[in-house]
Parts: sequence; structure tokens; C-alpha cells
Amino acid sequence: MLKTLRDPTFRHLFAAQIVALLGTGLATVALGLLAWQLAGDNAGAILGTALAIKMVAYITLAPVAAAIAERLPRRAFVVALDMIRAGVIAFLPFVDQVWQVYVLIFFLQAASAGFTPAFQAVIPDVLKDEDDYTNALSLLRLAEDLEQLASPMLAAALLTVVSFPVLFAGTVAGFVASALLLVTARLPERAVSDPGHFWADVTKGIRIYTRTPRLRGLMMMEAAVAAAGAMVYVNTVVLVQARLGLGEESVALAFAGFGAGSMLAAFLLPRMLDRLEDRPVMIGGAALMVAGVALVPLVGSISTLIVLWAVIGFGFSLTQTPIGRIINRSARESDRGAVFAAQFALSHACWLVTYPLAGWIGAGAGLSVAALTLAIIGAAGLLAVLGIWPSNDPAVVDHEHPDLAPDHPHLAEHGAQHSHAVMIDDLHRRWPKAA
Repeated sequence: MLKTLRDPTFRHLFAAQIVALLGTGLATVALGLLAWQLAGDNAGAILGTALAIKMVAYITLAPVAAAIAERLPRRAFVVALDMIRAGVIAFLPFVDQVWQVYVLIFFLQAASAGFTPAFQAVIPDVLKDEDDYTNALSLLRLAEDLEQLASPMLAAALLTVVSFPVLFAGTVAGFVASALLLVTARLPERAVSDPGHFWADVTKGIRIYTRTPRLRGLMMMEAAVAAAGAMVYVNTVVLVQARLGLGEESVALAFAGFGAGSMLAAFLLPRMLDRLEDRPVMIGGAALMVAGVALVPLVGSISTLIVLWAVIGFGFSLTQTPIGRIINRSARESDRGAVFAAQFALSHACWLVTYPLAGWIGAGAGLSVAALTLAIIGAAGLLAVLGIWPSNDPAVVDHEHPDLAPDHPHLAEHGAQHSHAVMIDDLHRRWPKAA
């Protein structure tokens, strides 16, 4: 896996991701403390609203940002967004009104909605070999998991010697360092495409996504992932402190179990994907997550919860890490940015539904009811995947073009009935039926 870091461009990108993630983790801790300073016991309402703003920004602005990105130099675009994120964070220590937090969070997440898909789309252009790309995806997954463990520990250490607003300075430094690393990286030029009407470019990723069977299946899988993930992220603290009667350190242990399971899967995935197709690996991961959530009503000790969260974390990584591979084989190089943005927006739409469900049902009807409800949603998503994403899913499809004129250049090159790797584009506006 580490041999991928021999590529100097990916090494810069990976380092940029690590420092940005650490900065983001510090900001998460600092934002919670800022909310407490501004609202006291109502801090949870502020954070919940901020989370909703984040999701709305991701869902609505990611496709727009992708269309803008197609019209700008790649390096300038991602560097500018990193600097915007640094600038927004720099204002947070000085706010004294709740509404100011909401405005700044919106601008921060708007920049992230543009940055993340654009960054994801660069990686397969840098690492053309699929094995190298798979290793890169696993490394990036590991970095995210390690950040969830390292950032709170780093924040706790810093808070012993400085006040919480200084954490925002660490976040600014992280985003600036990320921008500098991206400036010094040799990013490949974006594949040449003719930008069409702006709105058509905004919706292009969604159109490709919804017309490609494996991507539609991926969307249903994201529903299962969001259902299970929401149970972990929203209700872990309630499970540990209310049901089990334990303290904050046990909450950290439960989350560490989830992270450990995810990291183990990230280590194993490159070898697994050498032997298995993406679809069965991802379906197996989603099934682990759904089963794990369904077993939550049986949890009676912290050790059981840690093991269960590790199983769900393992499944989480199995489903999330190969996504880049699926998109890579489902979109032309010039369309990848738009499709990554569509994935980003649609997956967060699932989280926007499951996050409040996990909280509301857990508070109103109890954690067992919440877990079973989310397990049912996850199982429904998993069943939909089995029906939408065909098990026989070859990249090369034997098909015809009855809508094209007999002398069309595409038919002149390939013949009336032909086979090639199919991706949704101007010549293949719908997924072809086998000839």
C-alpha cells in the first residue's frame, strides 16, 4: 500500500489531505466549545443547526462548484478553496452572535463542497494504474480514520496550555499548509472538454449518475451506509452514558472501536479487491453494517458495544473505500469531477435524512426503536442495490445505436453492432440494452 507514496504528486496530495484533516478535526472540537460559550445548555441546538447547514450546502452547491471547476484551472481552483476555508475559520474566534456562526459555517461548507469532489477527481488522473489507485483510496480512508482518533487527542493536549480559540489557528494553519502543498504538486491538466450551457454542466453529474445502473445501486448503498452511520455518530454518547451509565472516556472507546474496524478494512481492501469484484465486497460491507445496527438492542456492556461498533466500522470502510473505483470506470475523464460532485451531493442527502431520524426517534421512542428503524432503512437500501446493480456488470457492453444515422462516425468506426466500455455521454444518453 505504501508504495503508492513513491509517486511525488500523490505524496503531496496525501500530505495536503492529512494536514487539512487535522485542521478540520481541531475546528470540530473548537466549534463545540464556541457553541457552549455562546449558548450554554443550548449548544446542541447550535451544533445541530450547523450540521444541517453543512448538509444543505453540500447537497445544493457541490454540482454547481463542479460546473465552475470545469471553467477554471484545476490547481488555482483547489488552492483558492483551501484559502477561503482558512479565511473563514480565521473569523470564527471573533464571533459573538449565533447567527454569525451560521453564516461562517455556510461559507466554510460551500468551499468544502467544491474542494472535496475536485480533490477526489484528481487522484485517478495522477494514478492511472487501478491497483495504485486502490492503494491510494485505502490510504486516504486510513487518514480519515486516524484523524478521528488523533485530532481530539491533539486538541485535548493543546487545551491544557492554550484556550480553545487557539485551536482555530491550528485549523487555519492546516488549510494554508494544504494549499502550499497543492501549489507545489504537479497536478495533471484536466481532460479537455467543451463546456456547454452552465446549467447543463451543473446537472451533468446527476444525469450520468442516475442513468448508470451501478451508480444508481451505489446511491441505494449510500442509504444503507447513512442509516448505520447515523446510529453510530448520533447515538453513541446516549448509548454509553444513558443506557450503560458510563462516562466520556467510554464514549471515546466506542468511537475508537468504530475507527479500528474501519482501519482494519482499509488495510485488507487492496488484497480483497485483487480477488473479488467491488460489488460483492461493498454489499458484504453494507450487510455487516445493517446487521450490526439491528443488534444494538442487545447491547448490555461497553465491550459488546466496542465489538459491534468495530464490525460496523469494518463494513463502513468496505462500502466507502471502493467508491472512487466505481466512479472511475463509470465516467469519462472529463466528466469525473461532475460525477464525484454528484456522489458527494447525493450521499449527503441520505445523511440529511438519517441524522435527524436517528436523533428524533432515539429521543422520542428509545434507542432500540431507533436502531431497528435504521436497520430496516438500511436493509431496504441493500435490497434495492441487489435489484438495481446487476451482478453481471461488465464494463464492455455489446450494443447498437438505432437512433444514429447509418453514416455516423461512431458507427463507421465501430460498426452497427459493437462492443466497447460504455459510459453515459452524448452518444450514450441512456444505458444501452444488450444487442
